[in-house]
Amino acid sequence: MNAGCWLLDHQRQIAADLCVCGAAAADDAAQREQTAVRFEVRYVGPAPAVSTSIGLTVTGIEPLPKGLPDAAIVMLSGMVEYAMASGGDAARRRSGAGDAEIVAWLRGNVRPGHKLVAICSGALLAARAGLLDGHACTTHHGCCDELARLAPDARVLENRLYVEDGDCYTSAGVTSGIDLMLHIAGQLTDDACAAAIARYLVVYLRRGGSDPQLSPWLEGRNHLHPAVHRVQDAIAADPAKGWTLRGLARIAGASSRHLARLFQEYAGMSVTDYKNSLRVALARELLSQTSLDMERVAERAGFGSTRQLRRAWGRLYDTAPRQARGH
Repeated sequence: MNAGCWLLDHQRQIAADLCVCGAAAADDAAQREQTAVRFEVRYVGPAPAVSTSIGLTVTGIEPLPKGLPDAAIVMLSGMVEYAMASGGDAARRRSGAGDAEIVAWLRGNVRPGHKLVAICSGALLAARAGLLDGHACTTHHGCCDELARLAPDARVLENRLYVEDGDCYTSAGVTSGIDLMLHIAGQLTDDACAAAIARYLVVYLRRGGSDPQLSPWLEGRNHLHPAVHRVQDAIAADPAKGWTLRGLARIAGASSRHLARLFQEYAGMSVTDYKNSLRVALARELLSQTSLDMERVAERAGFGSTRQLRRAWGRLYDTAPRQARGH
């Protein structure tokens, strides 16, 4: 079986090299691990060369083809530049060069039977071409609002690593494109091959599409208060430890009452909520990577019982802890 991969590049993209190279590396690794499915990767776009945001020029890009074979997988890499604004928000800058031509080509050539794979903000181009209408989809968390505006007939799912809906595949940020390609490789071959590809790429954990984009280990860290950071560092280093507010206050060099106020102001949550979010994250890792029973998982994650684990889990996830076993 031959599967053609057509990767559309776009000018001036931050980390687009990762978007394209991560996906292409997964395809290359798939070729090494099995012979049943062969990938022919072609890079196409409206210009013969593009300059990425890191100053690397990519040449040898083929013109947009006049048609696609039946087994084509059309991949759209991210095409948005991000710069961190003073307040920590993502300020978006983009070049519109080639957008209209790509959108028109997508609208005229992608048809039922083709797989459409949009990595990161590449989903915005797919949305403009009307290819996400009636589908569930996702994109980088900084682009979800724009995706919903561009595709009002689509169901935009926020805080997902990737979403599969029929032959429409969309992923969040650039590294989640690797997770998506592992998922697709597993569908075209089998799970054992996908695991072998992950090992070859030195991917520590094959994540599922429903995993959150925003890591709980980074949540509440977008501030500059040193005392709160010291407390967060201590909890993150050992989430299962029996931390008390008084003990954490000593680390912060503040009273318990003052630390509680500082934590709410700068982290945007209570100390207890922060502790429990990291403990749930640790429990999720244990469930997905070990065969420990629920009682041992709860104990190692710092919960007094499985009931406490399930209660804390339910505040963060709609699914039950046991479903994390499938990742």
